[in-house]
Amino acid sequence: METPLGQILQNKGAHIHRVSSSATVREAVREMNQHGIGSLMVVDNGQTVGIFTERDVLTRVIDAGRDPEQTQVAAVMTGNPVCVHESTTISEAMSVMKARRFRHLPITSESGQLIGILSIGDLIAWLVEDREAEIEQLTSYIAGSY
Repeated sequence: METPLGQILQNKGAHIHRVSSSATVREAVREMNQHGIGSLMVVDNGQTVGIFTERDVLTRVIDAGRDPEQTQVAAVMTGNPVCVHESTTISEAMSVMKARRFRHLPITSESGQLIGILSIGDLIAWLVEDREAEIEQLTSYIAGSY
């Protein structure tokens, strides 16, 4: 739980899927579906201006009766997303995600540059792998094959 997020990004890969704020919701959803992801960073002229998530689609587009073909991402994205530094630990990140009730967390370098995004699924997968490795080590120790 004390693993820094930067380490998880190194293993997962730090590719950031992006969309422009002027893209339509339909275009953004198509991009998310194509890559099997639940969020896109909204970037204009190299600057992060928001995050667009599945929840934004459900609450701000579908439930609000907006047309995905006509609605621009800018109108329904979450602006100024909460970001954490790459040195943030898994446990700190999970606390932030739980308190703020979101599932996607942008990660920045210590200098403030966006370097990746992690989902709650990424964090859970890391924890499961970590626990499995720990169990394997303990089993080897107990069996005397260390």
